[in-house]
Amino acid sequence: MKRLRVGVIYGGRSGEHEVSLASAAAVFANLDRDRYEPVPIRIEKDGRWSLADRPPAALAAAEVIEHARLEAARPVRASREVHLLPRPSEETMVAIDRKEGDASKAVLTGLGLDMVFPVLHGPYGEDGTIQGLLELANVPYVGCGVLASAVGMDKAVMKVLFAARGLRVSESITVTGAQWATSRDAIARQAADTLGFPLFVKPANLGSSVGISKAHDAGELGPAIDLAAGFDRKIVIEKAVPDAREIEVAVLGNDEPEASVAGEIIPSREFYDYEAKYLDEGSRSIIPADLDPDIAADVRRQAIEAFRAIDGAGMARVDFLLPRGTREIFVNEVNTIPGFTTISMFSKLWEASGVPYPVLLDRLIALGIARHTEKQQLKTSVL
Repeated sequence: MKRLRVGVIYGGRSGEHEVSLASAAAVFANLDRDRYEPVPIRIEKDGRWSLADRPPAALAAAEVIEHARLEAARPVRASREVHLLPRPSEETMVAIDRKEGDASKAVLTGLGLDMVFPVLHGPYGEDGTIQGLLELANVPYVGCGVLASAVGMDKAVMKVLFAARGLRVSESITVTGAQWATSRDAIARQAADTLGFPLFVKPANLGSSVGISKAHDAGELGPAIDLAAGFDRKIVIEKAVPDAREIEVAVLGNDEPEASVAGEIIPSREFYDYEAKYLDEGSRSIIPADLDPDIAADVRRQAIEAFRAIDGAGMARVDFLLPRGTREIFVNEVNTIPGFTTISMFSKLWEASGVPYPVLLDRLIALGIARHTEKQQLKTSVL
């Protein structure tokens, strides 16, 4: 059987660049070489695409982050630059070999891919931008499409769709950086009066808890909004769910999605911020979560509803907040390209549900191909 050539795209112009490298390392390590020929396609922080000399190898995000800090001051070594062709073609990408910096001596080489596996977290990768390019190129890819990816990145729009689906979300207000710059006092008063403290302040379009703060009082609110505004033009100010347990469920499928068992995150800090996720060793997970069977079943049902609310496909991880001592369930967010290392919650939840990591990769690739094949039956012309 012919091996599928799978372009694994990782890195990206995002604050989650290092996390993506760790996720991609796990994908490369576990793709069955008898079935797939993986091609490492790295996006640098400045947006350049290149064919990497070798795929990333570090499986721990903390290791990747530390390595990135050490390498930050060193110049990036030149490699084969690649460009995705934004049209259907047997040559999915074009590689450019530059000779001695002379553009006139550059050699172009076509590269065909059977499938693309985006392992990108955050803006310019998880938000529908890469997915839009792949749609133009008419190449199959793993995961959610343009709409679901864009909505899954935007916490403000996501809440609107969840509420329309009948799912409970925490109260919030959304402001832009421009509004905050001109109306700081009015926005601070509105947040305090309508939501009360404590509050979570988040960039609307980012993941891995980058730029998120917990404001316990008015004195902490302004700096928290300033921090979030440094990462996105839109900021979500959200009422904290009191004494909340953090529950996560993984979803897999297209039209008939399945939910994994539920897991619980026990953060090493007050909340599950970037350091608690990737740098501290004190955070831990409990799989399956210790939940009443009825609540566990309802959380899994709501995970599928949240997935359908954004028109999800392929995969997602749905995060919930459950106030202790109650039976309330709040949907926090959907991650359309969740952390993908072998010790990330998405893969661990499916492992506990009977789907080991290499099989999970097989299923995701099959789901991407199935969705692409279905779309090829659609008409693109009325003539």
